[in-house]
Amino acid sequence: MVSLPRIYVGTIGEGLWRSSDGGETFRRAAEGMFVECHVRALVVDPRDARTLYLGSEQGLFRSTDGADNWNRIDSPLNGLQIWSILLLPSNPDVILVGTCPSRLFRSADGGRTWTEPQVGMRQECPRILHTRVPTLLADGGEPDTVWAGVEIDGLYRSRDGGRTWQKAKGDGLSSLDIHGLVAVSADSKPKRLLASTNNDLNLSTDGGETWQPLGVGQSLPWSYCRGMAQHSRQPQVVFMGNGDGPPGSTGVIARSADGGRSWQAAQMPGRANSTIWNFAVNPADPERIYASSVSGEVYCSTDGGLSWQKLAREFGEIRAIAWTP
Repeated sequence: MVSLPRIYVGTIGEGLWRSSDGGETFRRAAEGMFVECHVRALVVDPRDARTLYLGSEQGLFRSTDGADNWNRIDSPLNGLQIWSILLLPSNPDVILVGTCPSRLFRSADGGRTWTEPQVGMRQECPRILHTRVPTLLADGGEPDTVWAGVEIDGLYRSRDGGRTWQKAKGDGLSSLDIHGLVAVSADSKPKRLLASTNNDLNLSTDGGETWQPLGVGQSLPWSYCRGMAQHSRQPQVVFMGNGDGPPGSTGVIARSADGGRSWQAAQMPGRANSTIWNFAVNPADPERIYASSVSGEVYCSTDGGLSWQKLAREFGEIRAIAWTP
């Protein structure tokens, strides 16, 4: 008997939902935390599919039983609004967390002890009151290189696994409003670093010092770009959320098969009800990918992102999504 994937959906104001039957039904999975919390960050431990980390406005939580139960990790993050979590692939005991207002925290021992690197991120922003760190990226080709994208303050880079940070020069960026990041090195030299923003997708081939806007609005319906992900087995295949704004009223899933050089809107049952915000990939099945619109729709692809089906269940506002075997 083939087991169905577990799908985890993090929402604003409705906590975490879990499906154990491939998306046919969903139930809340919030035992141990505020049931109506705001879940903006959710990651799976690559060593154990039943261990997950979740970030809310109450701090950092961990489950070791597939979200049956959650425990808050006592840390300086208690009471902070968490927007991103990264387990370093080369050593998943190293946990990096980004917050709003923008700060970074690091644990080197699985969450037992914490430090706050001196990063110097801007924290105030008139339009959104406080900046935030919506994306953290580990560079697969350089195990100690980590990127942090800040909305709205550009990019920061660490060369030592998150211990110390420097702001990338960022010349040429179409916007400092960074939403998503991917690094493509398997099929290209020099490495291609892609950063999605509110007005375009940007490319750097010199480690983030200089950038070129790619003008994706010429091949996609809109220039507003959001979440990004890569195929687990083919890193040159990149996915990106596209839509008419934040949150927007319509959106599409964009797919590139050549490391971001060209883009096409994927085959969907219809345009989404808002901008596509998040993706979930898992190396257990590289062809299975989930995507969510910020206004509550969930989509699934089983052919590597070429075509998508919409799940029947809809939510209020989705900010995080993950899946496990």
